[in-house]
Amino acid sequence: MKPLVELKPLKISCTDSDCDNGLHCFKTTRQMGRKERGSCRSCGAKLIDWPRLHKRSIEDAEFTFEALRNEKIRHHFFHVEIDQRAKNYAKRKGWLKLREAVESRIRKYVAKAGNPRDGRQTPFEDNPIFYAQHATATCCRTCLNYWHDISKGHDLTDEEVDYCADLIEMYLRERLDDVEDGPQRVPPIRSKIMG
Repeated sequence: MKPLVELKPLKISCTDSDCDNGLHCFKTTRQMGRKERGSCRSCGAKLIDWPRLHKRSIEDAEFTFEALRNEKIRHHFFHVEIDQRAKNYAKRKGWLKLREAVESRIRKYVAKAGNPRDGRQTPFEDNPIFYAQHATATCCRTCLNYWHDISKGHDLTDEEVDYCADLIEMYLRERLDDVEDGPQRVPPIRSKIMG
């Protein structure tokens, strides 16, 4: 019997777009003029109510999530299957410890201004927080700047960290339905040796 072939996920990047299918990229380029900022870098579409989004109202998070889903990379992370290791991580933590882990992740990897690894500090898999950060544009200071109007030039305030953590938690609660408040015992994933 032949071993099963594991399919590799398609690569996705922050600058990908598929405008014909309503999936754009709003990250600005150096060549974009002031009037073009906020429009799709590929087709020029202007779909986002940026002033409303930049108010950063957690009470308006449903609108924020809908706006984020217009960008290809965000849409991908709102719809891709979360891998089993990431699901298990969340179950082992439980909601209370997961929230602490979210805040810790933001403070350690995103909160400081001038990170030389900005744009590369958040992996794409194995942790549900990573999925949430990419979906909610809280993965790096560049995304925080253009999506949430949080300047790169200062360390995040406690209020900004809380806003990011709230968005991430809302995403996780939307995507992970079998996580309890406290930690759950989850057996480790063992590799099968096929012969």
